[in-house]
Amino acid sequence: MVITAAGTALPDTSAPASVVDLAGRAARGALARARVSASSIGVLINVGVYREHNTFEPAMSALVQKEVGINLDYIADPEPAAGFSFDLMNGACGVLGAVQVGQALLETGSTERLLITAADVHPGGDADRDTGYPYADLGGALLLERSADPHAGFGPVRHYTADQPTDVEGYLDTDTMGRHGRTTITVRREPGHAERLGEFAASAVADYAQETGIDLDRTLVIGPSETADDAGAKGEPHTAAPVLGYLRALDGVRRDDYEQFLFVSVGAGPSAACALYRPEGW
Repeated sequence: MVITAAGTALPDTSAPASVVDLAGRAARGALARARVSASSIGVLINVGVYREHNTFEPAMSALVQKEVGINLDYIADPEPAAGFSFDLMNGACGVLGAVQVGQALLETGSTERLLITAADVHPGGDADRDTGYPYADLGGALLLERSADPHAGFGPVRHYTADQPTDVEGYLDTDTMGRHGRTTITVRREPGHAERLGEFAASAVADYAQETGIDLDRTLVIGPSETADDAGAKGEPHTAAPVLGYLRALDGVRRDDYEQFLFVSVGAGPSAACALYRPEGW
């Protein structure tokens, strides 16, 4: 299973940020770069966590699917696997969790193409107005499909959990939200959490490398990012971080220097996920 195209999207400053808009624009950008139509997408998995107005129902994936224009007419496109979508929430590790699900779907022939969308926005529509909220309003998308090259694509996805209490969490504080619950969110992070998560991510990489036998000297690690500045957004990328990291890697990598990529995500739990990736033609 290979990445055919990827895309990111930033909010339109003339309107409040929207997960549906960001995920939709990132997805359409990826489809345009791959030169494929929305009707060719069999499954869409949405992994964003923070949404406008703290919306949880209906599934955001269905709204993103409509925004992208995937299988809007069931009579014209009645295939069971055409335009199926669902949310898969696993915090910062959501994209790699979706990759793992996507591997099963593509390998069994359930679909030929799969779209992963990841977008987070502050519930109030503008992350810059909340100094206690650390994440950027940012959307990302990965278009995946089966490859004829047995040496290309994603390797096994592995998940790791630390034996310690979580020191980062996001929640709606019902004691203080008052009349503004739909536009507020509380993100609590203990001092030094970034260093601890970094150490845990490094430990996960070492365990994954030992398990799979890869040479880290010949592997470009795409890890958690502390800023989305180069994408034009203020704050940290959250669920879209692997997409942003992948695009950064493609922009600066030399194939002679690396044989493969290693995606690494880490977040609340504490939990981490790793997945090896080799582009086609490498």
